[in-house]
Amino acid sequence: MTEFFIGIDGGGTSCRAALATADGAVMGEGTSGAANILTDVDGATRHIVEAAGKACRAAGIDPAILSSASAVLGLAGANVATTAAAMQRQLPFARSAVETDALIAAHGALGDGDGAIAILGTGSVFAQKRGDIVRTVGGWGFVVGDQGAGAALGRILLREALLVHDGVREGSPLTARAMSDFDNDPRAVSAFAYEAVPGQFARYAPLVFEYAGQEDTVAVRILKCAARQVDESLDAVLDGPADRLCLLGGLGRLYEPLLSAVHRKSVCPPAGDALSGATRLAVKRFSADGAAHG
Repeated sequence: MTEFFIGIDGGGTSCRAALATADGAVMGEGTSGAANILTDVDGATRHIVEAAGKACRAAGIDPAILSSASAVLGLAGANVATTAAAMQRQLPFARSAVETDALIAAHGALGDGDGAIAILGTGSVFAQKRGDIVRTVGGWGFVVGDQGAGAALGRILLREALLVHDGVREGSPLTARAMSDFDNDPRAVSAFAYEAVPGQFARYAPLVFEYAGQEDTVAVRILKCAARQVDESLDAVLDGPADRLCLLGGLGRLYEPLLSAVHRKSVCPPAGDALSGATRLAVKRFSADGAAHG
């Protein structure tokens, strides 16, 4: 009977799943909505099952096999959420392990080698890998952490736009553009901020980079501060110069020219992505061959 293994990469914007056999060959992949267990555990659980089912169907295999499959799930919020164990019991997999998104990203990007990663997407986290040991900095969530992340950039932009509206700061084309989304009504901005999830704030991050490229004063100020925070986090997670630094997430490459020279010189392309890291870990941990060699 064929053994199947599931890798899950769940973030604040989307959830991806891969179905693999014991030799690591990926048979199919699937995508669904956000899977951040810190902000929405029920939605994350639903999207995990949906993405895994889509991966099965993409491989031409009945999703019923999920009940006998083994899975490694790398999920945003797994390092702080207390609901991971409860969610795990709701999943259809025979065996599963919930890990941080940083762990699977490090194994995917660096493979069997050492180095460091910075995940800069909706949220952010920084990690150093030495052998099988992965040490992280950050990843504490949108409200108190996520330095340099898309959600943080969006939140800061809207705060700046309100400061401009109140006459505290000088405005710019970027703040005017942000306010135009709310019909220039600060009450609408405030209402959005109280109800929005990180992914909704993160939609404003590309605007910050776009306007910074046009020398917009507010955009440049926001990004200088954010890049300094990224540099500080990398300094903190590293125990020495990194031979390899992989910048991951939707904003990773955009930050490269903004980083300090010491970090820029270490930047290299990732060997694989977080989904491949989760899938490799699932095979390594749960297959008979993987356990024998792991």
